[in-house]
Amino acid sequence: MPEHHESRHVAPRGSEDQSHEMLWRDAVGRCLRRARHDRRETLDEVSARAGVSPQYLSEIERGRKEPSSEVLAAVGGALDLTLLDLTVSVARTLQPARRLRPARPALGSAAPRAITTQAMLALAA
Repeated sequence: MPEHHESRHVAPRGSEDQSHEMLWRDAVGRCLRRARHDRRETLDEVSARAGVSPQYLSEIERGRKEPSSEVLAAVGGALDLTLLDLTVSVARTLQPARRLRPARPALGSAAPRAITTQAMLALAA
């Protein structure tokens, strides 16, 4: 019997507020599905070009599987997306949930993170 799938969210460590961040695999899946739907293509068409099974692509799109960078490159390529295109799309999907909070210091360090979401989006623009 198939399980019902809902998006998973994780509370930031040390966070006292109730905001949650979407998991990367859920955001990747949403972006890939949106790209496939925008192209009006089926799972069979895209998976054949990417060299993965339609079932596996479906699981990726539903956030059930966390694909390797090689699989992401293959599926992205089948959708005419580069890894950078996909990464930026995922960052934009995550952006509303994150509300672009200021970078937090790295664990065990007072130094800020090397790159923030805002900086990544600015670099990719």
